[in-house]
Amino acid sequence: MRTNLRTTLLALAITVPASGAWTVANEQLVLQPQSRLWIEGTSTIRGFSCKAGEVKATVEANGPNAIAALLIGDKGITAVHVTVPAERMDCGNGTMNEHMKKALKVSDNPTIDFRVTSYDVTRQADGIAGTITGTLELGGVTKTITMDAAGKPQDGMLHVTGSYPLKMTEYGLKPPSLMFGRIKVAESVRVNFDLLLKS
Repeated sequence: MRTNLRTTLLALAITVPASGAWTVANEQLVLQPQSRLWIEGTSTIRGFSCKAGEVKATVEANGPNAIAALLIGDKGITAVHVTVPAERMDCGNGTMNEHMKKALKVSDNPTIDFRVTSYDVTRQADGIAGTITGTLELGGVTKTITMDAAGKPQDGMLHVTGSYPLKMTEYGLKPPSLMFGRIKVAESVRVNFDLLLKS
């Protein structure tokens, strides 16, 4: 009898988490291939748009049904980390691509990273709206930023959209210039995101 009791206690010690309490496994939301992130800006001759060739995201929630919970205003998302390979930014023009990569200091800083530190969410008629605060690492400089975002259900997934005005010089970046300085890119650009997450 004593042996059986010891065996049972040992089995429980192995299977119960160190905290001594049973927990629900975290859920990870998966970024879908149709997700987009792009930068819009202006120059002395015309506007331009540079799209991210790849967007990676790790989105963790503290339990199952995270999307349904978020859509009713619950803050079930516990961690968000978005990474964009700067090398794969595409402005639709080879020369502009090279100048943009130089401006972003791609050789020393191959990725653009954003990590959410806090957020607020409120229910809307067709979804949710919120304010996201996090750290943006760009060109080797990290700053805390706050942006507005909106979310709505789409085919069982979460569709998140938003934008953020960014001043390149605040990150120590020199806006690109072409044709010996005759074409200059304005230092203020707008970062747009259109993301689709699936549980």
